[in-house]
Amino acid sequence: MLLEWGMKFPRPIRVLQLIPALKEGGTEQGAVDMALYIEERGGTPLVASSGGRWTEVLERHGVRHIPLPLHRKAPWWLLWNMVVVWWLIWRYRIHIVHARSRAPAWSGWLACKMSFFTRVEFITTFHGTYGSGNVWKRGYNRVMLRGKRVIANSAFIKHHLVETYHENPARIDVAPRGVDMTVFDPAAHPPAEVRALHDALAGDAATPLLLMVGRLTRWKGHAVLLQALARVADMPWAVALAGDCKNAAYLDELKVLADDLGIRERVRFLGPRQDIAALNAAADVALSCSTKPEAFGRVAIEAMAMETPVIASAHGGSLETVADGVTGWLVTPDDVETLAEALRKAFRERRQWAAMGKAGRMRVLAQFTSRHTCEAEWEAYQRLWDMAAA
Repeated sequence: MLLEWGMKFPRPIRVLQLIPALKEGGTEQGAVDMALYIEERGGTPLVASSGGRWTEVLERHGVRHIPLPLHRKAPWWLLWNMVVVWWLIWRYRIHIVHARSRAPAWSGWLACKMSFFTRVEFITTFHGTYGSGNVWKRGYNRVMLRGKRVIANSAFIKHHLVETYHENPARIDVAPRGVDMTVFDPAAHPPAEVRALHDALAGDAATPLLLMVGRLTRWKGHAVLLQALARVADMPWAVALAGDCKNAAYLDELKVLADDLGIRERVRFLGPRQDIAALNAAADVALSCSTKPEAFGRVAIEAMAMETPVIASAHGGSLETVADGVTGWLVTPDDVETLAEALRKAFRERRQWAAMGKAGRMRVLAQFTSRHTCEAEWEAYQRLWDMAAA
């Protein structure tokens, strides 16, 4: 296939994605999804990172992965990575460098600026608010705005960029995160296996199983949830907390809190899990109790895709994903009493869970699949190329 330069969008396009690592997380999965989509569209995807379990998926599909310590933030590592990225641009005749985090973005942007011998464009996806409390932080974050276009992973993040960095909203494309509907498919999980998982975690078939997926870190709101659950201890329930914890002291703190509240025997600390779809299928209600706004909040759409209603904090991306009273319930963030009221209401309305679950899956199918995400990012690539040509 001949390469078309000029003002047209190049065919086949060559895209180099830069990401710190390919371990757990929605950002990492988004990079892999986009690489496979670029290949599907006849392009040539490359991904550079320090590695992780997702590299196996790339290799299985014939996508080139370049090991590079992009997780390093020290200035000398940023410069080293810049040189390597500059060489990759030349070696593979890259058209677009797509950075998904700040440290890789600095290396990628500088490499693009140095690439006088070829036309290469730079774009980023803003996956979070990144903390912008002082001028130094905002200065470091601004590399994510150095391209001619910026991709935000939610309308909330787009608003954040306009308000905090005074960006022109016309320059920002929104590509909401999505889930792989072949993985998050209720039909892929036999009912007998789902019931067995439910009963193993809840204790019996009649006890409602609540599920909260996410890293055990303070702002995710695990402590708020435990305090709210203590206020509905008169009702039957069990809760499973699935997620990695890099702070053993915080995990111990949560266990002590559950003991003090008298609910420890009803709380399951599962640690990191690979069977998130199965857990959501087994759960009766999923929870997202973040005390700070989620940039998007993949947890909610993963649960909705598995036909599980969601109780979520009413801020950030959850305002875009959860339809209050239709696919779940939205509650005041960091408010124990409001969350307890929502839990009690959910238990009283058990007959609505099935209808809410089906409405949630339909909402995800219509707006929040990985296919939707990739199509939106592809359109951003096209706008970037047209903008640069103009």
